[in-house]
Amino acid sequence: MEENSRLKPEEIVAYFKEEFKAKVKESRIERRVAGVNKNEYVNIWIKIDKSIFKKAVKHLCSLQFPHLAVVSGNDLGKNIELIYHFSLYYGERLGEISLNLSVEIPKSNPTIETICDIIPGALTTEREKQEMLGVKISGIPDSRRLFLPDDFPEGIYPWRKDETGPQKMVRNLNEVRK
Repeated sequence: MEENSRLKPEEIVAYFKEEFKAKVKESRIERRVAGVNKNEYVNIWIKIDKSIFKKAVKHLCSLQFPHLAVVSGNDLGKNIELIYHFSLYYGERLGEISLNLSVEIPKSNPTIETICDIIPGALTTEREKQEMLGVKISGIPDSRRLFLPDDFPEGIYPWRKDETGPQKMVRNLNEVRK
């Protein structure tokens, strides 16, 4: 890919579908116009199979080295969804494209490979997913706790919807109190 060439959002999605075929489970492009000047902002959402996760990140880097903002996580019941929020053309005024790469992993074996060897800045957000969602990041260069204290009980993951934790820690914030 030439350094100065910019792909349109549709071309970026096609770039992934061409390489990974049926392993791209779904994709969509969202456009929104905002501000006084009616600027367009683009979000690309690509859901991929876990088996191609690391290859997909490398593929993205071959397009243009992305900026990783954060990895978010959702407890979907039997699975955990990880969404890697990247920006392409980062820092280009009104030219950035948000590319959100999502992957589901089963709670029964919540493991995924680190991307720290590709994007070193992923370390903090990967450590957070280990602590809060119980995702095991294989190959992570530093797996120490970052947000939870060292004496926090092992095997308790605060962001999981099915987490009960020790009774003294549980707060039923969703219940209406009279």
